[in-house]
Amino acid sequence: MLKSDMIQIGKHKLEGNLILAPMAGVTDRPFRQLCKQLGAGMAVSEMVSANSLLRKSVKTLRRANHQGESLPRSVQIAGADPKMMAEAAKFNEDEGAEIIDINMGCPAKKVCNTLAGSALLRDEPLVTRILEATVNAVKIPVTLKIRTGWDPDHKNGITIAKIAEQSGIQALAVHGRTRSCFFKGEAEYDTIAAIKASIKIPLIANGDIESPEKAKYVLEKTKADGLMIGRAAQGRPWIFREISHYLATGEYLPEPTPSEIKFILLGHLKNLYEFYGDHMGAMIARKHVSWYSRGQTGSARFRDHFNHLETANEQTRAIEDFFT
Repeated sequence: MLKSDMIQIGKHKLEGNLILAPMAGVTDRPFRQLCKQLGAGMAVSEMVSANSLLRKSVKTLRRANHQGESLPRSVQIAGADPKMMAEAAKFNEDEGAEIIDINMGCPAKKVCNTLAGSALLRDEPLVTRILEATVNAVKIPVTLKIRTGWDPDHKNGITIAKIAEQSGIQALAVHGRTRSCFFKGEAEYDTIAAIKASIKIPLIANGDIESPEKAKYVLEKTKADGLMIGRAAQGRPWIFREISHYLATGEYLPEPTPSEIKFILLGHLKNLYEFYGDHMGAMIARKHVSWYSRGQTGSARFRDHFNHLETANEQTRAIEDFFT
């Protein structure tokens, strides 16, 4: 069986080789904490803008809030200016980040339109300047997340990976699609394998890893050092322990019962309410409960009812009644 090996990033030895992918609007502190409790070796923060003008905004401060979170704390930054990225990295290091992750993988138009995220893959000299400036600005490890290229005709993942290694990046995560593919089609595990073969730093494979069997397949296919899981963890944060158990034993854990889902969900929402306050926490809870309730009998009617509830107490009672 494939063992769930540890990944070394600088001085940090991760507990296992499964990492929660950064996802805007999803991987806040409550969700990161939960996924770590359920088997993720590391959880990367939501993307934080390198723009110093936004640094003290409520949204940015929340996104970089790691109070009480198990180590290591990894903060993802995004931007297109080497000096600003270096300053953002140093600022977050001073605020307690233990790993800085650079976003060169986000396909969102509002990010790419600022020439950040995966748009940077079109400018290899700028990639070099950003990586070197950021690495040199901090004493903590810097990691990088990319896609395989801008579009199918311009796949330069190997070139970017080599630039990253030469610039001092200490681990590389690769989503197996180009920017133009967004989340459509099949992930390119062959491309990830080629990138892995071209570098010596740890590589984390990302894209369409939604089951223990798929996790085993991707590790074998790509020879990656670890896996990064994003969308498949939405409403299923226990996927990390399921995959870890399968890789170690070849056996499946039983699916969580409705009562166990209720226990996990209520704990998640309690942390949401405490983190955001009752009103905002209740609004954010709606999407999570929608994900958790998928596949449950009567879930469509339940979701419609739940999305009209406006208080934490109402939401808690509804969950207590539905997940029995």
